[in-house]
Amino acid sequence: MSGSEAAGPEAGGPSPGEQQAVAEGIDPVVYRRRWTTLLVLCLALAATMLANTSLGVALPFLAQDLGASMSEQQWFNNAYALVFAGLLFTTSALADRYGRKLMLQTGMVLFGAASLYVWLFVSTSAELIAARGVLGLGAAMIMPVTLSILTSVFPSAERTKAVSLWAAVSGGGTALGPVIAGLLLEVTTWHAVFALNIPVVVVGVLAGIRYVPAHSGTRDRTIGGIDLPGAVLSTAGITLLVYALIEAQNVGWAANRTLLMVLGGLLLIAVFVLWERHARDPMLDISLFRNAAFSASAVALTLVFFALIGVFFALSQTLILVFGYSPVTAALAMLPMSVVMLVVAPKVPDLVRALGPRTVVAGGLVAAGLGMGVLSTMTASTGYWHLLGGLSLTALGMTLAMAPATDQLMAAVPRERAGMGSATNDVTREVGASLGVAVLGSVLGTSYATQLGAFTEGLPGPLRDAAESSLAGGMQVAGMLGESGWAFARVVADSWMNGMQLAHLVGAGLILLAALIAWRWLPRTMPEHPEPEAEPDPEPVREA
Repeated sequence: MSGSEAAGPEAGGPSPGEQQAVAEGIDPVVYRRRWTTLLVLCLALAATMLANTSLGVALPFLAQDLGASMSEQQWFNNAYALVFAGLLFTTSALADRYGRKLMLQTGMVLFGAASLYVWLFVSTSAELIAARGVLGLGAAMIMPVTLSILTSVFPSAERTKAVSLWAAVSGGGTALGPVIAGLLLEVTTWHAVFALNIPVVVVGVLAGIRYVPAHSGTRDRTIGGIDLPGAVLSTAGITLLVYALIEAQNVGWAANRTLLMVLGGLLLIAVFVLWERHARDPMLDISLFRNAAFSASAVALTLVFFALIGVFFALSQTLILVFGYSPVTAALAMLPMSVVMLVVAPKVPDLVRALGPRTVVAGGLVAAGLGMGVLSTMTASTGYWHLLGGLSLTALGMTLAMAPATDQLMAAVPRERAGMGSATNDVTREVGASLGVAVLGSVLGTSYATQLGAFTEGLPGPLRDAAESSLAGGMQVAGMLGESGWAFARVVADSWMNGMQLAHLVGAGLILLAALIAWRWLPRTMPEHPEPEAEPDPEPVREA
């Protein structure tokens, strides 16, 4: 335990920080342990990040071992995404009501058990899909409460720093997952990839018993006190919308099935909003969107994840199939992003205090947009330093922008309903990411197929369709063409990179739009008391 955490009345009276924490309803013992608590929360967050991002590297191996069809391979990811996105508001509301520590510990045990099951027992695609769904449920219980617990143990003056470190761990875990998975796949089977997060979960659960403060909830514990209609509507609406965005990549945006699911999801979400406006104890307080900083942060986060995930989802296969990297080398090539995040994150709070949220967030988004612009100039013959420059500039901008934007969103939410703000934060990211993969994936795929089409007219129909369907398909066809295969592979690579350039430009434009929104509606300076006026938490967090 650090000296700052050990300090207290016995050391000459409470510090100014502790006095402020007590004034905001934080138990003095909880305040002194806040950094240890943050470490435990980051362990829980890292477990979910490692499990989710390592799947992409393992996918070719487990698909071959399980004999998975293309549809089953998609469901390995979709099962997780659908359950996770659909249940965020529900699990967050239940955590606010019945206890965030209970939700966190339960989610981690469930997450670890599902990972253990995959590691030791899974032998069919159906079993893996079911296990991925359980992992999504565990993640929906873990991820939002890590942020809501964080905001309940840190006073407002320290929250930006804590959120910056939380965001850095999220980004670092995202980048480290593929690297560690790739190294494991060099020496063992894909099953071991799912064991990555088990030690992290075990340590997190045991440490959480001691260092995560108890929180017994703030609402009526009867079933009648739960916003059941809101839970059903939010789960159904978000799940249907995310599923529609996923399926649009396979059946097309203009397909009746896609349009009906999108309209159905939007309709359910609209009904959810109407219900929440009049509910006695709403799951989502719609009046929060009247707060300009809350709304601007939510919109900016959605646009940013739309652009980033929508572009980066194709980066790994680009590095492997176009530039000839191995899976491990491709993961290592993107690792500098994590280094930038971890180095810059601790400096963000000082910048926010000196320059204000508006300048830091908008400036960071401009830097990220410029980084995407650098990536948009890559070609099939581009060297690694070009890629490194674009990735590093993007990572710098995202690190500057994400934590202050998240902090502004959470600052608008009363402390006792922090789960609601955390769920909003996670839903904006998940929906933005799903929308980005669907839309920018379509932009990339359409551009690639259109440009390659001029060179596939002489191929037999099945080969032409395979080549135009994906980068992997194009490279496979090139391998069948004998002496002319090398030239065709070059055409495939150039067509793909032209599509990537367009997708990066669209992504850069969206991030710059987010910068304009942040500049217009985020506050120029940090308020003296950023916490919103609210009734004190009747059962504040306390020592476990």
